[in-house]
Amino acid sequence: MPLKRTSHAVYDTKYHLVWCPKYRKKILRGEIRKRVKEIFYRISDEFGFEIERCEVAEDHVHILLTFPPRYSISKVVGILKSITASEIFKEFPRIRKYLWGGKLWEQGYFVRTVGDKITEDVIRKYIEKHSESMEQPRMW
Repeated sequence: MPLKRTSHAVYDTKYHLVWCPKYRKKILRGEIRKRVKEIFYRISDEFGFEIERCEVAEDHVHILLTFPPRYSISKVVGILKSITASEIFKEFPRIRKYLWGGKLWEQGYFVRTVGDKITEDVIRKYIEKHSESMEQPRMW
């Protein structure tokens, strides 16, 4: 993947995110499943995120995405969860009876950074080499 740029940053980040509906209810089916996925992609376009892959199962979602470094991981998850919840409850009010408490999503989430060509070992060696020498090696 080519490096991405903003006015003040050059970045190559990729994250695997997973979270579940409240109480891990199997509510992400049929039309709801389809709409959740559509909303994720629309939000991504609006906020400058890039979804590489997105799968919505009955009781959890997986998203592989990249986003500009001005956003924290928790902010991105919050944006995706809050907007989808608001719109899904508006479009499918019947699911509220399965999710007492008025929340679509569980509070927590799983996140893992995903490497491309630069592995943890490469970064470790880069840092070690940097500390041995005052010379500034270039990574890009």
